[in-house]
Amino acid sequence: MVSSDTHQQLSQLLAQLTAELQRQQLWQGQSPSARALASTEPFCVDTLSFSQWLQWIMIPRFEQVIAAGAALPQRCEIQPMAEEGLKGLATDVGELVALMGEIDRTLTVSHH
Repeated sequence: MVSSDTHQQLSQLLAQLTAELQRQQLWQGQSPSARALASTEPFCVDTLSFSQWLQWIMIPRFEQVIAAGAALPQRCEIQPMAEEGLKGLATDVGELVALMGEIDRTLTVSHH
């Protein structure tokens, strides 16, 4: 079982990300359909908005990995996707994009 500072850091970042999505009113109470969640496209771009992908796919997956103490991905490049996926929103997404960058750096740096 691998429990590391990286797992703890990532856990804190996911909590911040959740709080920020809620603050921006992007957090949804109801799950998208199973079909939407089963998309095989990267980031489920054909069925989910980027904020939905964060809430329903990325955050739960990372939480499962952390809970299991499993190995984390060695590279993470979500920030560019976040910039693209969130830019049409009326809210200030700077903090969300910054958190994505922090997650990228946490996962990428920890393995070098």
